[in-house]
Amino acid sequence: MDTTAFVAQLDREGRLLAAAAEQAGTDAKVPTCPEWQVRDLVRHTGMVHRWAAAFVAEGHTAYHPDGGLPELDGAELLDWFREGHGYLVETLAAAAPDVQCWQFMPAPSPLAFWARRQAHETTVHRIDAESARGGTPTEISTGFAADGIDELLRGFHARSKSQVRSEEPRVLRVRATDADGAVWTVRLSQEPPVTVRDATGDADCELAGPAVQLYLALWNRRPFPSVTGDAALASLWREKSAVTWS
Repeated sequence: MDTTAFVAQLDREGRLLAAAAEQAGTDAKVPTCPEWQVRDLVRHTGMVHRWAAAFVAEGHTAYHPDGGLPELDGAELLDWFREGHGYLVETLAAAAPDVQCWQFMPAPSPLAFWARRQAHETTVHRIDAESARGGTPTEISTGFAADGIDELLRGFHARSKSQVRSEEPRVLRVRATDADGAVWTVRLSQEPPVTVRDATGDADCELAGPAVQLYLALWNRRPFPSVTGDAALASLWREKSAVTWS
């Protein structure tokens, strides 16, 4: 996917998130994030949208803190969310391809990074909003889900912040059964995981299934579709892989 496609995905997902949050009501519990009500979800995602937009719009070349969470609720909160989401979409769509700003994972360019990251950020939280609303969730494409798995394994969990570690070297394989070439080998140790996109060598545990199900499972929103081998590694992922805001 290119930057334009990621921005289009971000646009779609933010609109779906707002609609689901409005239907659920801001008091509703979020089953996929049991510590949150919908207001917490909308405040968080809206804050992230504004934070991300500021890097591109204002050209911050080093980390810049977020603006904090608003005290808004109900219709005012949803209006605030929609405004910030729209601003992020417009900022990314209008940015020069060579815009220079801070990013926190490798990418072809800062603009490519922020478009991809915010598309996935918003998609996962749209799933959260739809879990609060109930009913059938909106579909995610196989290709987008496979890209999200790649970003999570080779991006987030390549960083020093990753807590997915093992006292003894172990190998976890992740295989999307409905996408060509969508298989990853994750080498675990006392250091951050090292992931390559291939199926080289033996694995102690394999997580397999359709890309969309794996994407949501690896983000701890769904059960793993299939676990073979040492299930303790699947449990390790569940216990240690959460990506938290700090």
